[in-house]
Amino acid sequence: MTDAPVPSAVTFCGRTFSAEELTLMRQIAGQFHALGVTEMARTICELLEWKRPQGGLKNHECRQLLERLRDQGWLSLPELRRRGPRGPRQVRLTSGSQPQAELGGTAGQYEPLRLTVVEGATPDSRLCTELIQRYHYLGYRVPVGAQLRYLVRCERAGEQILACLQWTSAAWKMAARDGWIGWSAEQRARNLAFIVNNSRFLILPWVRVKGLASKILARCARQLPGDWERRYGSRPLLLETLVDGQRFAGTCYRAANWIPLGETQGRGRMDRYHQADGSARKLVLVYPLCLNVQQRLREASPPRFTESGADCS
Repeated sequence: MTDAPVPSAVTFCGRTFSAEELTLMRQIAGQFHALGVTEMARTICELLEWKRPQGGLKNHECRQLLERLRDQGWLSLPELRRRGPRGPRQVRLTSGSQPQAELGGTAGQYEPLRLTVVEGATPDSRLCTELIQRYHYLGYRVPVGAQLRYLVRCERAGEQILACLQWTSAAWKMAARDGWIGWSAEQRARNLAFIVNNSRFLILPWVRVKGLASKILARCARQLPGDWERRYGSRPLLLETLVDGQRFAGTCYRAANWIPLGETQGRGRMDRYHQADGSARKLVLVYPLCLNVQQRLREASPPRFTESGADCS
């Protein structure tokens, strides 16, 4: 077990852990080395009641915290069990993601759109991953924290996939967004879970339908809050996204009434660790899902929700 002093407190993914809780993590890591990191994370979540609103354990986030504490010398973890080559997950490309016949026309010709939530280890999940890897300029990366993905289809295209979207936990810090909200670090840590980030939006390259992208964004903004609440137990109040201004102008987001707030500082999502990752500056855009969203995100207590959505009066 490492002899490095335990910090007085650590804040991670919206929760502040006391020195006592951090000491417990160190003890479990030292005494139960045979468990493996995932089982260790589940055990800690159960003991500290670190759970999602619906009751599920935040073991994925806990594992990330344990690895962070290990990297900073506060505890030790068992060696990873080698299950294959190290490095980014390799996505195998198949014929299912090969280019299709070109689709043209206007967005109105393709209504009604159908956005299907991608679930678990299903054919839709594998196809969504493959399409993003093959055609999105950033490729596919395993999302950090909470995530929700959609495939977009319509009957007119014979159930052919038109687009893919991926929504994930919000970025820990963004000066443009945080300044617009006007919240304190404490308020951000407590209520960041009410912001969801559009981390991938892919219109497939053979789909050349005028106005389709903004229509998909508008449709998704209506559907996502309920889908996110069913999966994670809290209903989002704000959507955010980052657009590479060297590649895109964010036209479809602006057409769907997203609000441009400025640019990032070029440090990327690793900013929560105060480390630059070489990211270029990105345009920050947000989409409020209720009235007075800035005030609600600053409130001392998270908003109360009903089945019909947030109390946005």
